[in-house]
Amino acid sequence: MRATIEEQVTYVRHWSESLFSFRTTRKPSFTFENGQFVMLGIEVDNKPLLRAYSIASANYEDELEFFSIKVPNGALTSRLQHLQVGDTLSLSTRPAGTLVAGYLKPGKHLYLLATGTGLAPFMSIIKDPSIYEHYEKIILVHSVRHIADLAYQQTIYDELPNNEYFGEHIREKLIYYPIVTREAFLTEAHQQRITHLLEHELLAREVNLLPICPTRDRFMLCGNQAMLADCMAILYRKGFVKATSRQQGDYVIEQAFMEK
Repeated sequence: MRATIEEQVTYVRHWSESLFSFRTTRKPSFTFENGQFVMLGIEVDNKPLLRAYSIASANYEDELEFFSIKVPNGALTSRLQHLQVGDTLSLSTRPAGTLVAGYLKPGKHLYLLATGTGLAPFMSIIKDPSIYEHYEKIILVHSVRHIADLAYQQTIYDELPNNEYFGEHIREKLIYYPIVTREAFLTEAHQQRITHLLEHELLAREVNLLPICPTRDRFMLCGNQAMLADCMAILYRKGFVKATSRQQGDYVIEQAFMEK
């Protein structure tokens, strides 16, 4: 049986009809790498009901944060969306995952491509001061269906650039590129799917960088299965090599979330 610990919910925020986030207490002994996930859930009929959740908080923060979709008939999310402060959750004691920067070869630009709640691990990563020491630019792309689903914008636009320790690096190096696919939003490019921008060399142009190239650009991908499959195919055609648990590569995905 998987070893678990119990933590208490300290904060809940509903971003839209389909997305919410929550924080829990964090035991001092609980450690993780930015970008990793844990198994999280509740007890149902005296049995643990656990699902994989990427950690959205940074590994130096006092609490753990998670970002979730609401699935009306989902075994777990149908219950989690009704969380209240003070509720108890179970977490696996050993975080895991391949969506960590150490799996990537050195590079100049790091593209973080997310759809929906795939943003969660990247919120952890963009709060990591060390990531800004390794890359000249960090490009965070978040694609959602509706404007209301663009979570964490205040953190990205206001809190991080004003961080007293590394806000200067954020202002200099972090580029945030939101996408909304089912509503009018900013420019035409900001309404295109990530795969379209990547395939037609529009993404780099939009953020004023050179066309993507395996010699300088690195990618981390997190989102729905179709996006992952399509982006991997595009990157493969452009000469990028996927990282594995044994060898660094030009891009990385969370292997545990891929359908077998």
